[in-house]
Amino acid sequence: MTEEKIMTESEALPILFGEYDNNIKKIEKNLNVFITNRDGMVKIMGDEKNVKMAGNVINQLLDLTAKQKALEEQNVDYAIEMALESNPENVSSLYDDFICVTTRGKYIRPKTFGQKKYLDMLNKHMIVFGVGPAGTGKTYIAMAKAITAFKNNEVSRIILTRPAIEAGEKLGFLPGDLQSKVDPYLRPLYDALYEIMGAETFLKNMEKGLIEVAPLAYMRGRTLDNAYIVLDEAQNTTPAQMKMFLTRIGFGSKAVITGDITQKDLPFDKQSGLESAMKILRNIEEVGICKLTSKDVVRHPLVQKIINAYEKEEMSAQKKIDLQRRARTGTRKNGRKE
Repeated sequence: MTEEKIMTESEALPILFGEYDNNIKKIEKNLNVFITNRDGMVKIMGDEKNVKMAGNVINQLLDLTAKQKALEEQNVDYAIEMALESNPENVSSLYDDFICVTTRGKYIRPKTFGQKKYLDMLNKHMIVFGVGPAGTGKTYIAMAKAITAFKNNEVSRIILTRPAIEAGEKLGFLPGDLQSKVDPYLRPLYDALYEIMGAETFLKNMEKGLIEVAPLAYMRGRTLDNAYIVLDEAQNTTPAQMKMFLTRIGFGSKAVITGDITQKDLPFDKQSGLESAMKILRNIEEVGICKLTSKDVVRHPLVQKIINAYEKEEMSAQKKIDLQRRARTGTRKNGRKE
């Protein structure tokens, strides 16, 4: 049994421990240690390796509380995950990066090291592919960067687009005119704009034509100069559509292409334009490709578990297909030999 003591400021303790000591209970459960507090002294007991990990997590969370005066459940989960992976980076360093503030005063910044890498690419490259599962902040961070660039006069307009692919539904059966039919596909983009920019400011700029939200098909034949362009749900583009989009980019523009290649709504036999573009453009210096994983999910922890469960099932199914293919190949070879 090993013991480690950490001295803390009294005002930091309620934040560190969390409501009903939920943060500390989570550390105890995941790292198999016992933690107590007396007069500002946090005592950790358990096996040497686990105590060391728990001490590292607590010190990182204390650094984080000193910077942002609050802890989210995701902060605690991520610090524990990094400790279990022996990642030397300090979670509190994520606080040093900053994108913008929403209309409600919420600071938007990366919450994982994958998101930090993504943000660094957005700052550096002209074209960036942000690929990963749901909840990793691909679109939200891209939108925040677009709005920040627009407010700082780095670009003169924002263009947001999505392929209006029918995910098991038919556009023709939706009520209303064409705009009413495509609006549901663009709703996530509207939601992010409302939260970051504010509904009134967004509508005012949209009326002036400074912000455009449109289906991908509307991009054909245009040259997009001095604009911040975000293509969302890019896994549902065909290679021809992706080529069309990428060749629209003009002088002074930046483009971000986001998508999740595990959630394609294309016909089974059609290749995704997102996959082909990443392969074709991977060696071009001005193009950045950031692959986020389930570790970068910043929604409810259950979302991460769901993604991991699906990935496990898909890998299992793929192994069965590979075994069946090998078995058939072996049978054919044996038949020829005989």
